[in-house]
Amino acid sequence: MAIRRKISEADGLAAVTQVRQVFEGAENEDARAAAFAALSRGVRAASVRFLLEELATLAPGNSVEVRVPPFGVTQCIAGPRHTRGTPPNVVETDALTWCAITLGYASWQESASAISASGLRADLSDYLPLL
Repeated sequence: MAIRRKISEADGLAAVTQVRQVFEGAENEDARAAAFAALSRGVRAASVRFLLEELATLAPGNSVEVRVPPFGVTQCIAGPRHTRGTPPNVVETDALTWCAITLGYASWQESASAISASGLRADLSDYLPLL
């Protein structure tokens, strides 16, 4: 079953383009973080949500919940469906880290200290980068 997109492809790709410009224009991690924070909340939110939707499209399922507070959450990866309480497989990170790993500017392993991942299916490295 295809996911229902909340961010149009045009809006999502436009936001991702702005994020890519920030990552490519920054000379170090601190500059990248500052430039990312300077983007409007709408651009950061659209890029995060669009990338979450891309992951759910690439790896459909309900066994892993991916959280990027405060912007979005999705369920992905085939496996046992979770129905109540805290899911057994959860990935949570901040927006900057999420955009970096999904766009290929950092690897899952490099960003491990900024990612909270629990459960047998919580390693997303096989699905990244997305774009």
